[in-house]
Amino acid sequence: MYNTRQITSIVIGSLIFGLFVWFQTTNYDSAVNLRQRLELLAFDLRLSATLPKNIQQDKRIVIIDIDEKSLRYEGRWPWSRAKMADLVEKLFSKGAVVVTFDVMFSEPERNSAKTVLNQLDNSIPGAAITKRVLKSRLSDFDNDAKFAKSLQGKDVVLGYIFHRGKVKPIGLLPKSLDADNLPVIKESTITEMHGYTASLPVLQIAARHAGFFSLDTDPDGIIRRVPLVIKYEDKIYSSLALETARVYQLIDKINVLTDDIAGITNITGIGLSKERIIPTDGEGRVIIPFKGPFNSFPYISATDVIHDKVQDRVLTNAIVLIGTTAEGLFDLRAVPMQSVYPGVEVHANIIAGILDNEFPAEPAWASGANLMVVVVTGLLLVFVLAYLTSPFKKIFFALTIISVVTFFNIWMWTEHGIVLAIALPLLLAFFLSATNLAYGFLTEAESKSQLQDMFGQYIPRELVSEMTDNPKHYGFEGVSREMSVLFADICGFTTISESLTAGKLKDLLNRFFTPMTRVIFESRGTIDKYVGDMIMAFWGAPLVDEDNAANAVEAAFGMLEEVKILKKEFLAEGLPPFEIGIGINTGVMNVGDMGSEYRRAYTVIGDSVNLASRLEGLTRYYDLPLVIGEKTFEQVEHRFICQELDLIIVKGTSRPIKVYNPICRVGEEDKALVNELAQNQEALRFYRTQNWRAANEIFEKLVVVNEKPLYQLYLDRIEWFRKNPPGPQWNGVFERREK
Repeated sequence: MYNTRQITSIVIGSLIFGLFVWFQTTNYDSAVNLRQRLELLAFDLRLSATLPKNIQQDKRIVIIDIDEKSLRYEGRWPWSRAKMADLVEKLFSKGAVVVTFDVMFSEPERNSAKTVLNQLDNSIPGAAITKRVLKSRLSDFDNDAKFAKSLQGKDVVLGYIFHRGKVKPIGLLPKSLDADNLPVIKESTITEMHGYTASLPVLQIAARHAGFFSLDTDPDGIIRRVPLVIKYEDKIYSSLALETARVYQLIDKINVLTDDIAGITNITGIGLSKERIIPTDGEGRVIIPFKGPFNSFPYISATDVIHDKVQDRVLTNAIVLIGTTAEGLFDLRAVPMQSVYPGVEVHANIIAGILDNEFPAEPAWASGANLMVVVVTGLLLVFVLAYLTSPFKKIFFALTIISVVTFFNIWMWTEHGIVLAIALPLLLAFFLSATNLAYGFLTEAESKSQLQDMFGQYIPRELVSEMTDNPKHYGFEGVSREMSVLFADICGFTTISESLTAGKLKDLLNRFFTPMTRVIFESRGTIDKYVGDMIMAFWGAPLVDEDNAANAVEAAFGMLEEVKILKKEFLAEGLPPFEIGIGINTGVMNVGDMGSEYRRAYTVIGDSVNLASRLEGLTRYYDLPLVIGEKTFEQVEHRFICQELDLIIVKGTSRPIKVYNPICRVGEEDKALVNELAQNQEALRFYRTQNWRAANEIFEKLVVVNEKPLYQLYLDRIEWFRKNPPGPQWNGVFERREK
């Protein structure tokens, strides 16, 4: 028999259990959306947990990567079609079996000869002869035709995209699928599209094969499922991955399998043969069978293929996917394992899944099985937890149930490829267990303790004490405000680390970070993170700091003084000497508790933060220990003597900014420094007005007086600009695209 306390526990547990059963079975939109999001999160966790730790690259599929290296050597995208033709020829000459493009060629390339012909002025002597020659040679400059010729007679699959909205069709679609039951398929729930953008007709006719590479995301913006087939104007078309696998395996016809459920024709799978069926949902989508994180397939830079730097054995008998990982080409996607993942590797995973006939699936009976798991889990916990009296026994039983449910779910996934729901059973177990164990609530003192625990690792104890006096005014919620951020790291750290053992390197870093952190804390700064030899800190949060810029520069001065002390100590101990570079920027940025459901951090983000990182990188370029942005300078020029360094555009920005080097505090300067800075300012004025002679004279004098690399840098620039005039519109801006 149960006593009153146990009966109350059963009643409360039954209410929670009933709520979860309703949540599992209801079709109410909000509940369905929440249930879906929970399961998507659980899907990602389960996938990450079950992927092998050591991935063996699948060398059947090779990705030719239009990466940053390729863009640097071959020029910005799109490349000439003549270059693409050369790439195709070299891939097949090295043994590739199928070449698939995860890029589009929907617009014709301009014929350079025709452009010259149209713009040639008849009044120019010899224009008529030139025009006759150009007209006779127009075909030699038709790069689209050259590209098309390189595709003929080869197993090449071009890519295209479908649009949900009605848009004007561009290009030529490939031949649709020739399925046996096409009339039935037309009435099915398969995803239907209303527009497309495809390759040029001359290219599509030459290539013959093509597949769509449209990738839809789940509601949370992550790609987990992709359609293998899509309906357009009552015709069925195959995806890039499906078409590639079909061509590779010499399959002439693909069967689309259907089944009538409640009077509605649903697609159940794609049949490559009687024995090989790819399970799909009713819309023709499959769960992506990820092999692992990024780089589960071999990547080769496209420029290496173009310049014959790839061994033939790497490409022999391989499926080749041509795609991109370059950030500016926008084919980086969010997938369950990581937030930045090349779209081309998504297609590679699907192709591998088709070749291996390995796809996870949600069968039609999955919804009934999901409900049964919830019911059994709930009933066991409601009645057994109420009966048990020891909290340790309650915890043990709850953990046992959770372990059994988790093991069964993962076993079905890994051994049978069956995807069942897991989020609701585990949440139900958690809530029922928590209800039986919980009996208190947080007090105001606990709130203060939590605040101290949260911020104690970021800021000095004095500031935490200020915050705990009024904890309601502080928290991890995101805010946007003007702040200053500092990046500092050890110059040449890689070289230093190679000369030390792991133990000595750890000791060196600890000895470096300790005084740096102390200086930052003394200036009311907040530590953001340590990454390798880098330290990041900011001023202005969680406590507002009206002097955030000055405090950041003061901290930088203190850090440089500490480095001098450390260098002497390290020299005496035989450790390698080192210098640090510090970049500081002030501006509006977002600060708060950011991250994922699994790992979070109190940090700052925004363009102003990125600029500070770039400024730290500029310390190597100017060979100076400290560089600040112009917004920081505007707020500290009354307290620090600063030298203007440059008007520059750094990587990731489009607006030029002035950068400065704080030299000393106001009042600490001497006449020689004042004179040097005045001459520097005068030289910069001449330089930016292209008065090379006057600027050169001043910088030469400065080099003699002070052998700063900065002055020699400008002398080198002036020499270059004399030979390569920048033009009348130039205003002195220097673009530095390196980080």
